Amino acid sequence: MSDLKDASRRKASFGAAMKAVFWSFFGVRKKKDYESDAAGLNPVHVIIAGLLSALIFIAVLITIVKLVVAS
Repeated sequence: MSDLKDASRRKASFGAAMKAVFWSFFGVRKKKDYESDAAGLNPVHVIIAGLLSALIFIAVLITIVKLVVAS
């Protein structure tokens, strides 16, 4: 339980979590950067950033499909 509390107190910002999630969606990441993220990112921020990014991705896909079908 102590590990979970320690992980949630990490100092990296939500913007850093969004950046890490973006790179994971893109599929390109340096090992050094990955290790830095794993050590410094707040897991709650990563989960929220992942969900938000997935919603944005789905919305973009739906918009593209609607534009293609409408033309």
